[in-house]
Amino acid sequence: QVQLVESGGGLVQPGGSLRLSCAASGSIFSINAMGWYRQAPGKQRELVAVITSDGSTNYANSVKGRFTISRDSAKKTVYLEMMSLKAEDTAVYLCNCNVKLTVLTRPRDYWGQGTQVTVSS
Repeated sequence: QVQLVESGGGLVQPGGSLRLSCAASGSIFSINAMGWYRQAPGKQRELVAVITSDGSTNYANSVKGRFTISRDSAKKTVYLEMMSLKAEDTAVYLCNCNVKLTVLTRPRDYWGQGTQVTVSS
């Protein structure tokens, strides 16, 4: 019913930049919060950044000042601009959206399949 497709990952040198995108499609009535999580090998999944429908944002302390989350609600797309990347940012980045399918249904979370970000020289 709902698909989230991420793009923009890849290999980048320390200090470099990447921009991730996540587009939602399907039978969607509305999208509440949209966010990015990441999971590195052997570590738990962690929140990177989230943006609500009114534009409020929240970031993990480890990425504050380096990453910027934004959204284009008309395109049902969320972005993550990542700058000054470090080796410890290496992980699979997953998109998460809190979606209402109809006006009557409760919102639920949907996840993308993830995109790999590798920071290495």
